[in-house]
Amino acid sequence: MLTLPSCLSLHRRTALLGAVGLLVLPAAPLRAAAPSQAWPRTLVVPGGVAQLPLGPGTVRPVAHLRQGEHDVPLLVVGDALEWTALVGIALATAPGPAQITVRAADGSTRTVTFAVAPKRYSEQRLKVAPGTVDLSPEDQARFEHERAHQAQVMATFSTPLPAALAMQVPVPGRRSSSFGLRRVFNGQARNPHSGMDIAAPTGTPVTAPLPGRVIDVGDYFFNGNTVWLDHGGGLLTMYCHLSATDVQPGDVLQTSQRLGAVGATGRVTGPHLHWGVMLNRTMVDPALFLAA
Repeated sequence: MLTLPSCLSLHRRTALLGAVGLLVLPAAPLRAAAPSQAWPRTLVVPGGVAQLPLGPGTVRPVAHLRQGEHDVPLLVVGDALEWTALVGIALATAPGPAQITVRAADGSTRTVTFAVAPKRYSEQRLKVAPGTVDLSPEDQARFEHERAHQAQVMATFSTPLPAALAMQVPVPGRRSSSFGLRRVFNGQARNPHSGMDIAAPTGTPVTAPLPGRVIDVGDYFFNGNTVWLDHGGGLLTMYCHLSATDVQPGDVLQTSQRLGAVGATGRVTGPHLHWGVMLNRTMVDPALFLAA
């Protein structure tokens, strides 16, 4: 089953307010991380990342994770001495055993198993006017069109693979601790928040956390002005609610190169950057890619 980011205008109608609206109060300042070869921190829970050793080999193995009816390719990093599969774990994943499929250079296949530990994310219960939850027929049609388009964006898997995975913060500011936050509107649960919100004034430059290619720029109902970057191997990042976009599809950016500016476009209550990190079509906690 395709995992859809909750601030992406890609979730079901029952999740329309699950990732936009109230910006959680900031918890801690962010500082830019120095470039490094560090991998994302391992956190084998829903919304986290698993690192699965695949052993040595002269040829990079191919690994897949089954999601619904699809075998989704995984990012495999390392060298002939040790290959490692990086697996993004969907927030909707139930704790317990999981597995990936690995194909070697000779065509043989095997499974690698791992265990997903439970994690309890915060929950916020809100009462709102009923009319603010459901979309008009016109807005619903727009939402459906945008969802189909961005599903194609999320399926991007390209080479070359990223040379480094430790990211720089895309904008200075204070971040909320809202990744995984589930909001309940009028007693009805919505999809959990699947990105990091960074509070900053309108117009603050937003920059690329890693080298990447722009694969989508658009103005979306929930996300407002949005940019997607492809870093290779199914590692994508997105930037929502921008007041300005300075790039177009096909542009290649280097680390710290500007892509847009903080804003309050789309369905939001104030200026901030919603930053999402996607691995194997799954939104994971961006904090795992930042220096501790």
